[in-house]
Amino acid sequence: MFECFSMESRTVEAYIYTHTHPWSRIAKWSDSVHQIRNFSATKLNKGAREHPPTSRARGPREFGARVGVTPTHLGLLKGIMDSGNQLQSQGYAADITSIKEAKLRISPYIHETPVLTSKSLNFIARKQLYFKCECFQKGGAFKIRGASNAIFSLSNDQAAKGVVTHSRSIFNIFCYSGNHAAAVSLAAKLRGIPAYIVIPENAPRCKIENVKRYGGQVIWSEPTFQSRENVAKKVQQETGAIMVHPFNDKYIISGQGTISLELLEQIPEIDTIVVPISGGGLISGVTLAAKAINPSIRILAAEPRGADDAAQSKAAGQIIRLPETKTIADGLCAFLGDLTWPVVRDLVDDIITVDDEAIIGAMRMCYEILKVAVEPSGAIGLAAVLSDQFQQSAAWKDSNNIGIILSGGNIDLGVLWKSFGK
Repeated sequence: MFECFSMESRTVEAYIYTHTHPWSRIAKWSDSVHQIRNFSATKLNKGAREHPPTSRARGPREFGARVGVTPTHLGLLKGIMDSGNQLQSQGYAADITSIKEAKLRISPYIHETPVLTSKSLNFIARKQLYFKCECFQKGGAFKIRGASNAIFSLSNDQAAKGVVTHSRSIFNIFCYSGNHAAAVSLAAKLRGIPAYIVIPENAPRCKIENVKRYGGQVIWSEPTFQSRENVAKKVQQETGAIMVHPFNDKYIISGQGTISLELLEQIPEIDTIVVPISGGGLISGVTLAAKAINPSIRILAAEPRGADDAAQSKAAGQIIRLPETKTIADGLCAFLGDLTWPVVRDLVDDIITVDDEAIIGAMRMCYEILKVAVEPSGAIGLAAVLSDQFQQSAAWKDSNNIGIILSGGNIDLGVLWKSFGK
């Protein structure tokens, strides 16, 4: 099962974590980029479930050095097995049990995404970085996890009437803000039910094409929040379709939390996870799962400085809604919901804010060094790790193995080149 690769400009060091043994065996080799692409392009994109480990037992010599059982491994295993942890009794929208159930529910429909590493980026950051590549996920972003969990949780009677959601009206040529709409369309298609996607008339063409590509039925609205809400309610009344909220929903949160289950199984030694934050569905799920597995793990949110409502909310102790937002990462412009705010307030350790210039720089590093194209909202985690705010914080000293979630890769390449040229 291909799960962890380290990619450099001239050579590729590939680490294969195979679960034929409880603690994994690791193989390492160097080869040309051309040769490695030949297998990674197919194995990586098809997803781990389509390539189950062979039943033939392989000896340690064949795989290289074997990973030993360490106190860290034992502690994490205990955390994974202890689903009755304290978080379950604190009334959050999801817990380790619902997240494990989500993993079982959605596994046939999503990719188990790989983890990439880079010696060059480790040198720049002065830390060991592990990139969880949700940009390789179905639909090009993590959103399919929550959407598929919500849609496959419906009863047959509910599902038969279809689902409805609406897409934000902010015009953004990178198209990130259409990831939820595309994910709902795809998940509904996988279940064989209708998906009604309310889209404003001024939406970018790429967003509309993504929805149609995955089988969603586009319903037009005026470019205002109230219009989208009204049209969505009208669709619900006429069809009986179920609303699938992009983040403020317990099934969405549980689905997004499956990222932590995968990441901490792939790289158990991670002590810090950096997560993009917007409405809070992703970071809530990631946090609830990760802290249940390893209570001492550090969760850091990464937020655009031009849309820093979460940072302001955490500082004020209450939800702050900004009158306007301005950032290239428009997928991170939503405000926290009543289900996500308690998790951010209580369990997220800190929020790092970065400007657009840093985000574009991180996108460029991902493309030029990691060889991965990510959208602005997906690159913000790397920007946060490289920021002065993080490197001058108390968390810096104790963060040695850092997981960074590359949340999506849906971008317009023409615009990408222009942004790099600035």
